Amino acid sequence: MRTFSPRPSIRRFSLWFGHLAARLLGRESAWDAVRMRVPATTFGPGSRRPFADYFKGKSSVPVRSLDDICDWLRTCKYVTDSELFHQRDVWQHPAAFERRRRGDCEDFALWAWRKLAEIGIDAEFCVGRVIVADQPEIERQHAWVVLHIEGAAFLFEPAAHLRSQMIRPLADVIDEYVPHFAVNHRFDTQAFAGCVLGSAVRPPSSDPLRAI
Repeated sequence: MRTFSPRPSIRRFSLWFGHLAARLLGRESAWDAVRMRVPATTFGPGSRRPFADYFKGKSSVPVRSLDDICDWLRTCKYVTDSELFHQRDVWQHPAAFERRRRGDCEDFALWAWRKLAEIGIDAEFCVGRVIVADQPEIERQHAWVVLHIEGAAFLFEPAAHLRSQMIRPLADVIDEYVPHFAVNHRFDTQAFAGCVLGSAVRPPSSDPLRAI
C-alpha cells in the first residue's frame, strides 16, 4: 500500500500562495481583492467539499425575509467543533446544521449564506481574521457573511447573540475584520489583501477557524 505524503499538496499550495502574494502585495487595504480561482480547501481545514454542495438538498426552515433568517439563527447554539464532533474543524452541511441547531461560525455563516440566496439577497461567505476589540494585539480566525442591499454593503455575523450585532454597515466595522477569501452565490471566488498583510494564510492542514 502506498503511503500518503502531504508534501506535493503543500508544495502546490506554496506555489499558489506565492502567485497570490505577488498579485496582492502593495495593496493598502486588507479589503482590496482580486477575483481568482481559490480552491475550496484553502478556505479552512474543514472545507472539504465544493461550495455548490452546500446548496444541494432540501431545507426544512422556510424563510421569507432577512428578519426570518436572523430570528431562526438566534434559536441556535454556538458550540465548538471539539465539543460537538471531537474534531478540530468540521463544516456542517446546512441541512445537518438545521437538524442539530448547533455549530460554530462556519456552520452559522454557511447556512445564512444559502438562505440569503433563497430570498434573492446577494451575499458572500467570507473567511479571515477578526480583531478582538479590547485586545487589538489578538486576531482570531473567523467566518462571516457580507451582504448587499440596494447598493449598500453590510457585515452579517450569523452567530451573534444580539440582533443589533448581527447586521451592521460594513463601513462601520471594516477595521475590525481582515478578510482572506470569499465566495458568492455563483461560486465565484476572490482573495483579499488581508491574507498576505500582517500574517500569511496557512495551508489546509493548519489550525481551524474559530468564532469570536
